Amino acid sequence: MSITKEKTQKIIQDIGGSNLNSGSTEVQVAIFTDRIKTLTEHFKIHKKDNHSRYGLLKLVSKRRKALDYLKKRNEEGYKALIKKLGLRR
Repeated sequence: MSITKEKTQKIIQDIGGSNLNSGSTEVQVAIFTDRIKTLTEHFKIHKKDNHSRYGLLKLVSKRRKALDYLKKRNEEGYKALIKKLGLRR
């Protein structure tokens, strides 16, 4: 279910700017979003996998909290990030 190391490094490079910027809120939200997308694809095949569904709900909650924090601290960065990631808000 997890994403590969190479894909994570690519996300960090695209969103964060350098490989050392893995802890920024924007990068964390992008990683959460990628993991949520992979889990969503998993549930199209395995409809009754309730244990993984619980993990998905926790991920969505973490992403929501991180987005709320980012919006409070840096609204322009928040708007740019949701546009880049294609989120609905």
